[in-house]
Amino acid sequence: MLISAVRYPGRDTDAMPNAAGPPTPPHPARLRVGIVGAGRVGATLGAVLARAGHHLTGASAVSEASLQRAARMLPGVPVKQPQDVLAGADLVLLTVPDDALPGLVVGLSTAGVPMEGRLVAHTSGSHGITVLAPATRLGALPMALHPVMTFTGRPDDVDRLAGVSFGVTSPESLRLVAEALVIEMGGEPVFIDEASRGLYHAALASAANHLVTLVVQAAELLGVAGVPDPSRMLAPLLSAALDNALRLGDAGLTGPVARADAETVASHLDALREVSPEALRAYVALARLTADRALAAGILAPPAAQRLLDVLSGAPGAPR
Repeated sequence: MLISAVRYPGRDTDAMPNAAGPPTPPHPARLRVGIVGAGRVGATLGAVLARAGHHLTGASAVSEASLQRAARMLPGVPVKQPQDVLAGADLVLLTVPDDALPGLVVGLSTAGVPMEGRLVAHTSGSHGITVLAPATRLGALPMALHPVMTFTGRPDDVDRLAGVSFGVTSPESLRLVAEALVIEMGGEPVFIDEASRGLYHAALASAANHLVTLVVQAAELLGVAGVPDPSRMLAPLLSAALDNALRLGDAGLTGPVARADAETVASHLDALREVSPEALRAYVALARLTADRALAAGILAPPAAQRLLDVLSGAPGAPR
């Protein structure tokens, strides 16, 4: 629930009974919430906040897909222009693509809508609250609330938010408010310094997006090798590898690089060279990084690591 630090006149703040002890803190104000950008993220977060008891007063949507999504996931919520969404909200969520966010903030800040005291939050991973500076200068209360999850735009996204981390950046004075909002959405707030937002988002994008690329590429190569159902073959292996990585870190490394099987690695390079130059480049780059990490972790001895690096660099005399 939102902490009582955010109050709006006329809202219910009655104390709640608690059979196990003294009354809980006053029930916080319910907010009027507006969504600027009824994409996959905006529609989902809007639906979650509505389920938590907040009142959705408007959503902006431009494309036909967004309009249909808003009708499906935010039934009864009027579709409005962004400045009108802002004008009718205590809390406005800016859920647009990262590159569109700076221009949107500038546009809303020059639209003549009073900003004083409004909570303005965006869901971009790469941006902190500096991007909200034009609104902050007008009195808006800025927050960055980035859900660490992929979204499909389907109603079941709402339930998938349970237990998901949110990368949160806010002024210290709004830290409890941001935390409470995330908890209301079923998430777990993790506070990220403004200066670290780029690194934070790069790590997430590398893990999630590149994982998809690697898995799809592996499935394609298995298909070329004659495997009839690559997904079925890969699922148990990749599930175990992911679990090992998350639980054990570098100690979860397995395979020919971790075992210093230089001849096997050389045979992989030959096979990939025949089929996919793109896959070969990716394999070499990741194998070098894996060898470096295995060496630093003490999994590989220096001579073994050097043999692998010679193979990966095509050094004369290296196994082929």
